[in-house]
Amino acid sequence: MITTLFPFIKWFRGYSLSHFKTDAIAGLTVALVLIPQSMAYAQLAGLPAYYGLYASFLPPMLAALFGSSRQLATGPVAVVSLMTSACLEPLATAGSEGYITYAVMLALMVGLFQLSLGILRLGLVVNFLSHPVVNGFTNAAAIIIATSQLSKMFGVDVDSATHHYETIWRVIQEAMHYTHWPTLLMGVFAFAIMYTLKSVAPRIPNVLVAVVITTLISWLIGFQHDQSVDLGKINSAKIQETVTQFNEANQQISLLSKERTQVSEDLTKAGQQHDAIALLDAQHHMDLINAKMQRYKNQTQDARESLRHQIFLAVPQGDGNLLFFPEEEVPANAQTDGRKWHLKVGNKALSKDRIVMMGGGAVVGNIPKGLPAFSFPKFSLSVIGHLFPFAAIISLLGFMEAISIAKAMAAKTGQRLDPNQELIGQGVANIFGALGKSYPTSGSFSRSAVNLQAGAMTGLSSVFTSLTVVIALMFFTPLLYHLPQSVLAAVIMMAVIGLLNVSGFIHAWHAKWYDGLISIISFVATLAFAPHLDKGIMIGVVLSLMVFLYKSMRPTVVSLARADDQALRCVSTHGLKECEHVAMVRFDGPLFFANSSYLEDKMMEIMRAKPGLRHIILVSNGINDIDASGEETLSLLVDRVRSAGVDFSMSGVNEAVMSVLERTHLPEKIGPDHIFPTMEKAISVVHPESHRASREEACPLLTVCRLVEN
Repeated sequence: MITTLFPFIKWFRGYSLSHFKTDAIAGLTVALVLIPQSMAYAQLAGLPAYYGLYASFLPPMLAALFGSSRQLATGPVAVVSLMTSACLEPLATAGSEGYITYAVMLALMVGLFQLSLGILRLGLVVNFLSHPVVNGFTNAAAIIIATSQLSKMFGVDVDSATHHYETIWRVIQEAMHYTHWPTLLMGVFAFAIMYTLKSVAPRIPNVLVAVVITTLISWLIGFQHDQSVDLGKINSAKIQETVTQFNEANQQISLLSKERTQVSEDLTKAGQQHDAIALLDAQHHMDLINAKMQRYKNQTQDARESLRHQIFLAVPQGDGNLLFFPEEEVPANAQTDGRKWHLKVGNKALSKDRIVMMGGGAVVGNIPKGLPAFSFPKFSLSVIGHLFPFAAIISLLGFMEAISIAKAMAAKTGQRLDPNQELIGQGVANIFGALGKSYPTSGSFSRSAVNLQAGAMTGLSSVFTSLTVVIALMFFTPLLYHLPQSVLAAVIMMAVIGLLNVSGFIHAWHAKWYDGLISIISFVATLAFAPHLDKGIMIGVVLSLMVFLYKSMRPTVVSLARADDQALRCVSTHGLKECEHVAMVRFDGPLFFANSSYLEDKMMEIMRAKPGLRHIILVSNGINDIDASGEETLSLLVDRVRSAGVDFSMSGVNEAVMSVLERTHLPEKIGPDHIFPTMEKAISVVHPESHRASREEACPLLTVCRLVEN
């Protein structure tokens, strides 16, 4: 009981000091990879970079303590981060307080869902996500993740479009005119370092080396060069007017948002009171607010694009301050500082006395020192209703990724895994991670591989990983200030290369053509509907279920005859000759309400096709289950076949099916002497009687009869 509740107690059986040292080194090694990776993944999820660190100090430790794998490294991962972003974007602006609150709430919901599945021993529910669907989704997600980082690599800002491919097209258009070359070079340099080290020296933590080198270069050359100025320092009436319009539109959106909240409450109240007039008034008011908000959003988008596209040149003044001019309005004899400046504008109103002018590249910036305040996220029933489908998908996807990695490592270490215990571990990690301001996490393939290579003996290595992250949060966050954003983008792009698996499509197609087609459709649908990734997954799941239902309704029904190797094989597949008087029909699959009539139809086709038929043997080895409808159909089939002058027998009926038949007294109807344990026994008994006065020459079943007789 104790080891069931606290599985980590098993670690210490035969544990030694050498094991402790190995786990400590492995944990530290994983932490050196995790810290920069987690910050990159947090930004992929639409959160400030340091929230990746918050997701890296409790989940790794708790997942190891309560899971079953001793080497699985849990924390922020690419696919779950992307799903988090896709889930939350419709609810709030990325990086805002509301967005962060929803991300933490999502982590809690994912944890509760996983923990419930684990406690109820329902880990098999993950099988609804078939391998072809996951392969198609993962490949599409890798492309979406990589392309989502292009704006950071090129140093451009664009507004997100309805579809991901439209957003990427905007990025390409911006990059053609406004690429910040130092930013691009820094990202490419980091990518080159990681790729080279991974190929030449795979044991060296390439991500850490790239981060350290580029951060040091960024600090030495002053890669970031921002200045906060008063709006009056921008010498352009047009720009000042655009800023004012942008702020006014933002203010109107804020006011309308508050008004919409009140109207939403009125709608709910009117619905509860069944007041049709009040309901119509509130709905009309809501539609009017939405129309106004859309108009102001269009105004802010136009103003934002105009401000972002403007290039400024700075002219030093006598007092040491800079005066900024639009590039085309610089005085003829003015001496500029040699930089090209841009106005930093996001989704919020600009403070006119603190306008941020960017003369360099973007860096991570200030990271709060210390641990986050522990608290439960605030609940909202309407938000929970929106998040629940995503929480379920993220739970299953995250668990599938974690258990797949754990199984791969267990195959090398010989460890025994418990999928339900792993669900409990992942659930506990996400629940308590949410208390520490974490967003959803899962098992990481790359960090788990590092953990295994470093020689981790137990989950204590993940405890050391968490402690290292805590130390970094407490003391070393200032060192990450100058880390370029393009380097984090390169880290993500490097990580998702491993997610691309083109051979998976080919393998699925070779196995079954429809599995390959489902994988391709899932891939295309995920790309087409991005950022609404749930649609791609659901299309794949629905297609898989439709194929399953079709196969269940139309199972394989084949006629058997003797092949050259004396075995009984499918007539159509091997081009075999059949006996004129005995039909051996094999039914592959459970006989139940959805396919019982199909068996009857096939039997009638066989009887029509063989006018000299005298006996049908239903080879039942493939019938592993039967329900009331199947039994009823079988009973009617016996009557129908025998009324046509053809006898009926069964062979190879297993215990489960026979128990059903016995409870309904069907063996008495068929006849105990017409139910045989094997196909060969059935043929040896049926063949002589069926071939009396027969003119058939060289019956293909004779050899089988002789084998049985001998």
